Amino acid sequence: MELGSIIEFLEGKTIFVTGATGFLAKVFVEKILRVQPNIKKLYLLVRADDSESATHRLHNEIIGKELFRLLEEKPGPNFKSFVSDKLAAVPGDISQENLNLKNSIFEEEIYNQTDIIVNVAGTTRFDERYNVALATNTLGVKNVLDFAKKCIKLKVLVHTSTAYVSGERQGLVLEDPHKLGVSLNGVMGLDIDMEKKVIEESLNRLRKKGATENDIKIAMQDLGIKRATKYGWPNAYVFTKAMAEMLLGHLKGDIPLCIIRPTIIVSTYKEPFPGWIESAK
Repeated sequence: MELGSIIEFLEGKTIFVTGATGFLAKVFVEKILRVQPNIKKLYLLVRADDSESATHRLHNEIIGKELFRLLEEKPGPNFKSFVSDKLAAVPGDISQENLNLKNSIFEEEIYNQTDIIVNVAGTTRFDERYNVALATNTLGVKNVLDFAKKCIKLKVLVHTSTAYVSGERQGLVLEDPHKLGVSLNGVMGLDIDMEKKVIEESLNRLRKKGATENDIKIAMQDLGIKRATKYGWPNAYVFTKAMAEMLLGHLKGDIPLCIIRPTIIVSTYKEPFPGWIESAK
């Protein structure tokens, strides 16, 4: 699809974005507002307890960033009123069932109006605790998919993965699009339900022993590496991302799905200006 046709496609559309306070989501939101100001609405999912806290994060952690400087300086409608009209911060969490939206004032509106879902949420730490990585990068994606199936106007679900889901195989790695993610690295026998059970049993053993929170953190980091390398991935990040693709392949049904697999994420190249990036903390 040509850039011009993409811009035309986005006109009048409502887009639901997860992981809205992350680097990639901010770049995406800024780009959309700049090249297609005639979108209908951008719902931005942020982790927060209520709408007030979510709106606070929207202004301080998203549109308050230098990234939006050119958009704010652009001639035309007042930036604050433009943002207020086009953006809505939605409190929620992809690691929870229904994205934890059951008390959101936007819930029914999102189900009825959303045309596009862009899932950018996830943890990108290579040494993330296995329980956290699985809950967010794998099971969180299933929650997003379940949510997408409730959106009556949905035209496409865009999921951000990683180029390294193929594991440590070398050379050309062929993939059957009709068997998405069944065995991305050629290793069979992986059972996601079993991975959940391994985590639960490990956590129970640690807590019965009276392990400290720091001990549990280290144990979960080690478990992530152990389980990843067992099946041919180098770390918990790419392992849980690969499992997410497996779930999408098995469960997507008739949902139109697009998976993006970036390699290394660096600073902005040209737009809205060169060199903008946020450091990982």
